Amino acid sequence: MATPNDKPLGMKSAYELALERLERQGIERPREEALTEKQKAEIAELRRRTEAKLAELEILHRDRLGTIGDPAAREAEEREYRAERQRQEADRDRKIATVRD
Repeated sequence: MATPNDKPLGMKSAYELALERLERQGIERPREEALTEKQKAEIAELRRRTEAKLAELEILHRDRLGTIGDPAAREAEEREYRAERQRQEADRDRKIATVRD
C-alpha cells in the first residue's frame, strides 16, 4: 500500500527537477554526504565565535561613529567596518569548508 509520501512513478519533486536543471547548465550537484556529529559541533562553534566577534565589531563601530562628526571620516569608518566584517565572514566560511572536507 502506498504511503502519502510515495510519489507516483515518473513524478519528480521540485528539488529533483532543480538538480536536473543545474546539471544541464553544467553546475555540479551539491554534496549530499552527511556530516559527523563532531563536524556539526565544530561548525556550530565556529559560527558562534564569528557571531560574537561580529557583535563586538558592531558595538565598537557604533561607538566610534558616535564620536565622529566629519562625513569623510564617517565614510572611512563605514568602509573599514564593512571590510572587517567581510574578512571575519570569509574566515569563518574558509574554516567551515576545512571542517567539511
